[in-house]
Amino acid sequence: MSRIIVPAGYRPTLGLYDTQTAIGMLKRIFEEKLCFVLNLKRVSAPLFVDPETGLNDDLNGVERPVRFDIKETGRDAVVVHSLAKWKRMALYTYGFSAGEGLYTDMNAIRRDEEMDNLHSVYTDQWDWEKIITRETRTLEYLKNTVKGEVGAICDTLDMLKVRYPQIEVTLDRSVSFITTQELEDLYPDMTPKERENAYLKEHKTAFIMQIGDKLRSGIPHDGRAPDYDDWKLNGDILFWNDILGCAFEISSMGIRVDEKSLDEQLHKAGADDRRRYPFHRALLAGELPLTMGGGIGQSRLSMLLLGKAHIGEVQVSVWDDETRRVCAENGIVLL
Repeated sequence: MSRIIVPAGYRPTLGLYDTQTAIGMLKRIFEEKLCFVLNLKRVSAPLFVDPETGLNDDLNGVERPVRFDIKETGRDAVVVHSLAKWKRMALYTYGFSAGEGLYTDMNAIRRDEEMDNLHSVYTDQWDWEKIITRETRTLEYLKNTVKGEVGAICDTLDMLKVRYPQIEVTLDRSVSFITTQELEDLYPDMTPKERENAYLKEHKTAFIMQIGDKLRSGIPHDGRAPDYDDWKLNGDILFWNDILGCAFEISSMGIRVDEKSLDEQLHKAGADDRRRYPFHRALLAGELPLTMGGGIGQSRLSMLLLGKAHIGEVQVSVWDDETRRVCAENGIVLL
């Protein structure tokens, strides 16, 4: 059964019809803002890939992709978890140049996801990726990109409030940057999620950096596959969510592995078997461009900007009977 929190006195600001209209408006505005600030062009993306290409996102390494057989090919395909590696290959194949990037609508099924107010087995993201150079493969460039993305989100909220002045959501444009080790040092007796909540309650908007490697405690802040983000140059964008009273992740992003960091991270993660895949062989041989990229949750952003308490209010998914009962009793309208 999924876990659900019902905020005291919660009533949705927008009704069902206005919510649907606002979601469409929000997506159009944000796509335009994101493309402008990051210099992106839209491309089409796969729903499923050949598992032998090594292109599917491994997430934390334990999630099972949805697998099915294709009658005409006699081979299996797997539904994508995200497009972290596919995008990099696409930039190479399509001939993009340094400073240019792509974005796409990514839809996925994550059947092992623990469901709650923020999580569903259905995932929808804007997945983006752009080519960088060796000179811009830096922490400063990463931070500037984060600021641009946060600015696009805040601009979108401002435009939504012109059309729907009843929206009371407020966001802080000022981004606080902190590493996972600094976070652990600040709150050594807390779990990673508790640390995020404590920090975001004070700072409101933050980019939590360097996710994937073990901290001094011997425990990673969170899982990251070893073959897309460079664990020293990545992070999550989080906002404080007043409705739910918690840190709210909107985007996971980062500068991607180069030959050196991929080699190191595959070894650390005990994932050397992946070196056999075409994607990994090409990357280790230096044949793929240096890139950075991320995923921005479409339902997550809609939920945050429209002041919704449950992700089911902005996307259609499958829920257990208890979740449907609790939501119905508390005025949370699941689509």
